[in-house]
Amino acid sequence: MARDVVDAELIESPEDLVSWLEAGCKPESAFRLGAEHEKIPFYLADNSPVPYSGPRGIGALLSGMRERLGWDAIEDEGAVIGLYDPAGGGAISLEPGGQFELSGAPQANIHDVAGELAAHLTAVRDVAGGLGIGFLSLGMSPKWVLEETPVMPKSRYRIMTRYMPRVGTRGLDMMYRTATVQANLDFSSERDMVAKMRVGLALQPMITALFANSPFTEGALNGFLSARSEIWRHTDSARSGMLPFVFEPGMGFERYVDYALDVPMYFVKRGSVYHDVAGASFRDLLEGKLAALPGERARVSDWANHLSTIFPEVRLKRYLEMRGADVGPPERITALSALMVGLFYDSDALAGAGALIEGWSADDRQRARDEAPRLALATRVGGRDLRVIAQDALALARGGLKRRARRDAGGADETRYLDPLDAIVAEGRVPAQDWIDRFEGPWGQSVEPAFREASF
Repeated sequence: MARDVVDAELIESPEDLVSWLEAGCKPESAFRLGAEHEKIPFYLADNSPVPYSGPRGIGALLSGMRERLGWDAIEDEGAVIGLYDPAGGGAISLEPGGQFELSGAPQANIHDVAGELAAHLTAVRDVAGGLGIGFLSLGMSPKWVLEETPVMPKSRYRIMTRYMPRVGTRGLDMMYRTATVQANLDFSSERDMVAKMRVGLALQPMITALFANSPFTEGALNGFLSARSEIWRHTDSARSGMLPFVFEPGMGFERYVDYALDVPMYFVKRGSVYHDVAGASFRDLLEGKLAALPGERARVSDWANHLSTIFPEVRLKRYLEMRGADVGPPERITALSALMVGLFYDSDALAGAGALIEGWSADDRQRARDEAPRLALATRVGGRDLRVIAQDALALARGGLKRRARRDAGGADETRYLDPLDAIVAEGRVPAQDWIDRFEGPWGQSVEPAFREASF
């Protein structure tokens, strides 16, 4: 999330929270899609991490991007920690360890997502190049230990940093050393939201497998193909995971609100101040009984910000976020959006995807989630491996994109954006396996070459 929400309207009851989510419903004609991706910066001269401060730091990079794009600054205690397009375009934000994130604007089709990404990367390369900064296209920092990873000057991250060790063993690794790509999609009704959320959750292990791209930690192989995904398993079970309740009868906006209300809070923002309430209950804030802020009542901004601190494999806001993929090169960033649009924005494809996951139990889905970071496409669920399931899902998505028939200026439809994923399935090898081969072969068991070969 690039900017914390500042809507000061009071929330009178839990029903208001349900209504807020329900307001995300829109007609299919108004469906849009959004892509977000993070990239880990490093100095080209010596492959060292990039701090916030200094003439060639992240702050200087943001200043250069602001001058280049003409976007407005997002500040926290006087420090520029992001940018946003006042005309309603995208936003740039910083993750805790300096991961440089583009939160793309809502787009009408994959062609526009690809164009937005290309323009962003061109601007970033131009500005960052003058500062001697490059960016990794891996899902986890391959070299630096946690202690040498930079810390960005964001108040909410200070609160999270204090809280994470209380609830899991890998929360700080998640915050400071991982990078993801995400696709955001619309829904037309509560029923449509539930259908998409079920398909999205069940297929996230498949997505983790296809995009697995984080086999290195602290200069060595870490034993996983997606270490980023494995880290999430040990971060905070109260706010992450596969959400088995989504597959139960009665799932809807109200049921998700009940879940979200039981997720402990991190902070309450009033004005420019973040009040540390980590571990407190949003229900207490609703009732004006929050111990840290006596008498303070919940506002719409509190609810929107709270939802942004919940991290399941698929997250519900006023749209759905697919959160299971490691970041990779531009063609795979765009491919994630193509895969999900193909499955979600065509009724036949969505029905086919629903049939694909039919009969999988909560244990089946969880086992796939647990095994995918290590086994990737060899993970089995419902009697089949994820490679075969991915083959079927890609065929469904390709059909959905063909029927959408959204063409670019040259007359090509959106199906070509699936080609990188089709190639992975055809070969049966995920990106991390190729990096491992390089590490054990021509790289001589060094991760240093990754800073050239696995960079944007």
